[in-house]
Amino acid sequence: MNSPENAGPNLSGQNAPEDGFIPLPKKQLVLTMAGVMVALFLASLDQTIVSTAMPRIIADLEGFDRFTWVTTAYLLASTTVLPIVGKLSDSYGRKGFLISGTVIFLGGSVLAGLSQDMTQLIIFRGIQGIGGGTMMAIAFIAVADLFPAGERGKYQGMLGSVFALSSIIGPTLGGFVTDQLSWHWIFYINIPLGIAVIALFVVFFPQITPATREHRLDYAGIVALVLSVVSLLLALSWGGGQYDWVSGQVLGLMIFGSVMVLVFIVVESRAADPIMPLWVFRYPSVSVSLVVTSLSGFGMFGVIVFIPLYFQGVLGASATNSGSFLTPMMLGIVVGAIISGQALSRLGAHYRLQGLIGLGIMAAGMLLLSGMSADTSFSRAVGNIVLMGFGLGMTFPVYTLVVQNSVPRRVLGVATSSLQFFRSIGGTLGLAILGSVVTSRFATALPGSVPESVQQVIPSEKLATITGDPYALLSPEAGAQLEQSFESIGPEGIGLLSEFMDVLRQALSSAISDVFLISLAMVIAAWVVTLFLKGIPQGDQSKIRPKDRPEDGQPRDPLVVAARPD
Repeated sequence: MNSPENAGPNLSGQNAPEDGFIPLPKKQLVLTMAGVMVALFLASLDQTIVSTAMPRIIADLEGFDRFTWVTTAYLLASTTVLPIVGKLSDSYGRKGFLISGTVIFLGGSVLAGLSQDMTQLIIFRGIQGIGGGTMMAIAFIAVADLFPAGERGKYQGMLGSVFALSSIIGPTLGGFVTDQLSWHWIFYINIPLGIAVIALFVVFFPQITPATREHRLDYAGIVALVLSVVSLLLALSWGGGQYDWVSGQVLGLMIFGSVMVLVFIVVESRAADPIMPLWVFRYPSVSVSLVVTSLSGFGMFGVIVFIPLYFQGVLGASATNSGSFLTPMMLGIVVGAIISGQALSRLGAHYRLQGLIGLGIMAAGMLLLSGMSADTSFSRAVGNIVLMGFGLGMTFPVYTLVVQNSVPRRVLGVATSSLQFFRSIGGTLGLAILGSVVTSRFATALPGSVPESVQQVIPSEKLATITGDPYALLSPEAGAQLEQSFESIGPEGIGLLSEFMDVLRQALSSAISDVFLISLAMVIAAWVVTLFLKGIPQGDQSKIRPKDRPEDGQPRDPLVVAARPD
C-alpha cells in the first residue's frame, strides 16, 4: 500500500487495514483534530448558552409564553439528527456532512442573531440544532477514522472534556456576552471560529468514504425516527411544566411517540438499508454501553441543573455565583476524562474496570450530595461535586471506545452517534422526572413545616405560589415581595421572615436530596450493568461478535481513504 505522503487524492479501490485506519501526516492530523474539537465546542456550547440571556431576549422580542422553545428547538433538532447523520456518514462519508453541518450551524447562528420576533428565533434555533447535531455526531466518529484503536482512548477523553467544558460554561459565557455586548452576540460569536473550522476541514480533513455501492435511503425509517423522537422529547419537556403529566397534550404525545417507536422497529427490521440497523444492538458490548450511557446521562443532567438551585436556594449564594460553582465540577470532569483516556491508551483496554471505577466514584459523590443540608459548608459542597464530576469524566471515553471497537467498520458512524443519542434521551428523561420530583416533594414538605404565625402573615395565594414553584424563591422580585409582606406587620416581622426562610431552605434541601438519591440509584444501576461488559481487545472485532454473527452474509465495505486532502 502506498505511504500517505506519496499517495494522491485518487485512491479508489484501496483497502484500509482491518480497523479501517490509514496514518496521516502529522500536520494534517493535528489541524484536523483541532478543527474537530472546536466544532464540538461550538455545537455543545449552544445547547446551554442562551439560558442566561433569555430575560433580555424576552424583553426585546416578547413571547414569554414560548421562551422554553428557544432551548427546546435546538435540543430536539440536534438529538433527532444524531443517528441519522451517523448512518448517512457510514454510507456517503464524513467530510461532506461535517462541512455542511458546520455551514448550516453558522447560517442558523446568523439568522438567530438577526431574529425580529420569538417565532423567528425558535425556527432559526432549530436550524442551528440540525447543524450542531451533525457536528457533534461526526466529531466523536472522526476519532475512529483518524487514530488506530490503541490510541483512540486519549483523544476520546479530550473530546469528552471539551463537551463537558462547553456545556457547563455556556450559561456563564451567555450572561457575560449579553451584559457586555447584547444577546445577539451569543450567536454571532460562532461565526469567526466557525469559518476557521470550515477552512480547516476543506483543506485538511481526509476524504474517508465507503467503496462505491448502491445505497437505498431509508425514507420510512427517517420519518418514523423523527416523529417518535420529537413526540417523546416534547412530552418529556412539557410534562410537569407547561402542562400536567396527565394532560391531553402530554399523554397524546406519549402515546403517539410510543406507537411510532413500534412502527420504527418494524420498518427497520424490514428495510434493505436501514437508517439504524437493529442487529447492531445485539452486540452485548453495544447494548450494555447504551444502557449505561442513558443511566449516567440521567444522573449527569440532574446534577448540572440542580446544583445551582442548591447553592442559590439552600446555601444563599447569588445567582451569578451559584452558576460558577459548576466550574469545579467541570474541572473534575475534564481531569477525569483526560486521565481515563490516557489510561486506556497506555495501560490497555480495561474497559469494564475503568467503567466500574468511574461509576463508583460518581456514585460516592452522589451519595455525599444526597446527604447535604442547609447547614452544609460551601467547601464541603464543592468537594462533593468535584468528586462526582471526576467519576463522571472517567466514564466519558470508556463506552465510546467500547462501541467503536465492537462493531464492523461500516456501521461505526451509526453506532457511535447512537451512544450520544441515548445519552441525550437519558438526560431529557432525567430532567423531566427530577424536575417533577423537586416540585412535588417541595410542595409536600413545605406546608406542614410553616409555623402558624407565618401563615397568618403570608396571603394564602402567595404561599400556594411558593409551595407550587420553588424556583419562585430565586427571583429578586419574589424576594422583595416576601420581605415587604413581613415588614408590614411591624418589628417582629424580621424575625418571622428569618424563621420562614429557614423553613424554605430546609424544605428545598430535602427535595433536592431526593433528586440526588434518585440519581444515585441510576448510577448504581449503571454500575451493575457494567458488570456484564466483557473484555474487548483493542482493534480485534472478531472476538466480540454476537453469537448469531448478525453481520454475516453482509459484505464488509472496504474504505477508500485519501491521505491527503482533496
